Amino acid sequence: MSLSAKELIRRFEAYCPLWLAEEGDPVGLHIGTLNREINRVMMTLDVRPEVVEEAIEKKVDFIIAKHPPIFRPVQRLIEDDLQTKMYIDLLRHNISVYAAHTNMDIIEDGLNDWFCEMLDIQVTGYLKKTHEVRFKKLVVYVPVEDSAAMRQALGDAGAGSQGNYHHTSYSLIGTGRFTPTAAANPAIGSANKAEQVQETRIEVLYPETLQQQVLAAMFDVHPYEEPAYDILLLDNPPQTFGLGRVGQLAKPMSIETFAQKVKEVFQLDGLRLIEPQKPKKMIQTIAICGGSGGNFYPDALKAGADVYITGDVYYHTAHDMQTNGLTVIDPGHNIEVVCVPKFIEKMEEWKKEQSWDIEFIPSETNTNPFQFR
Repeated sequence: MSLSAKELIRRFEAYCPLWLAEEGDPVGLHIGTLNREINRVMMTLDVRPEVVEEAIEKKVDFIIAKHPPIFRPVQRLIEDDLQTKMYIDLLRHNISVYAAHTNMDIIEDGLNDWFCEMLDIQVTGYLKKTHEVRFKKLVVYVPVEDSAAMRQALGDAGAGSQGNYHHTSYSLIGTGRFTPTAAANPAIGSANKAEQVQETRIEVLYPETLQQQVLAAMFDVHPYEEPAYDILLLDNPPQTFGLGRVGQLAKPMSIETFAQKVKEVFQLDGLRLIEPQKPKKMIQTIAICGGSGGNFYPDALKAGADVYITGDVYYHTAHDMQTNGLTVIDPGHNIEVVCVPKFIEKMEEWKKEQSWDIEFIPSETNTNPFQFR
C-alpha cells in the first residue's frame, strides 16, 4: 500500500517547516507533484545526474534533498547537457523532488545540532538569530459531544505543542445560547427559536506561523454554521531560532587534537585550518555552521568562539579571520551528508508512529567533488 506524498511532506514540514528557511532560499517542491501516491523515498544531500541514475535504478518515486536541485533559474532543458538532462529524466520517470535547505540548518534537533552531538560539543546557543515567533491562543466553543474530535484535530494541526508535550489544551463546560434566523441553516435548533446547548470551551496555544492550518482544522471539524471563537495574542516570551550553533567542549584541548577529531568524526582525508598569528594554545568554545558559513565569522567572534567550523571559506575571508584572531576549521561542505542517515532515522520513526507502508532508503552515491591526494 502506498502513501500520499502530501501526507509525508505534511509530517516532514511539521518537523522542518518551510518558513524557517532564509529569505530567497528555494526550499520545497522542485519537480513533480505532491498529489500522488509514493512507495519508495530516497534521501540525498545533492541531486546530481548520478544520483538520478541511482533513483531510477532503485525505482524511487520521491527524492528528499538537502541542497535544492534548481538553485538558479534553468534557461534551457537540453538532453545533450547532463546537468539539464537529469531534470528531463526525473520527469520522464515520474520522480518528484523536494528540498529542505537552510530550514534544515536552523531547526532544533537539526543538522547543526547533529554536528555538535558528533563532536561532543554541549550546545549553549545559536550563532545568529534568524527568526522570532510569537504565540497565540485559540478559544473555541463546541458542543460537548464534539469536543474530543475538536481537541484531536487542533492537536494534529500543531496547536498545543509545548516543550516535550503535544495535544495540550484546557476545557471548561458551560451553556451556549443562540437564536437562528430564517436565513440560517443551523446544525442544532430551528429558525426563530431560542436554543441553549451544553458546550465545551477549548483553549489551545500555538505559534503564529501555524494559524492558517489551526483555523482550517477548527472549521473542518466544527459542526456549527457560525463557530464562535477568539484569537488572543499572548505576552509569553516568543520562540527564537537561529543559524549555526555555539557550545563548549567538556574540557579544553589543543587545536591539533580537536582538528584530528573533526577529521575522524567526519571521515575526512584532509581539512583546511586557518590560524591567526598568535593562536590559542588550548580551545574550548566552538562555533559551527554547516555549509558555506564564512560570512558569519563575525558572529563567531561575538560569541567568544575559540574555533569556528564551517565550509567553503573564501581566500580573502580567511585573511580577515586571521587578522581578527579567529581559528577556523574548514572541513568542506560535504560533511552535511550526515543529514542522510539522520533523516532516514527520523522518517522511520514517523513510519512506525503512523503505520505507513512505505520504504525509505539513503542515496549511496558519493557527491563530494573534492579529493585529497
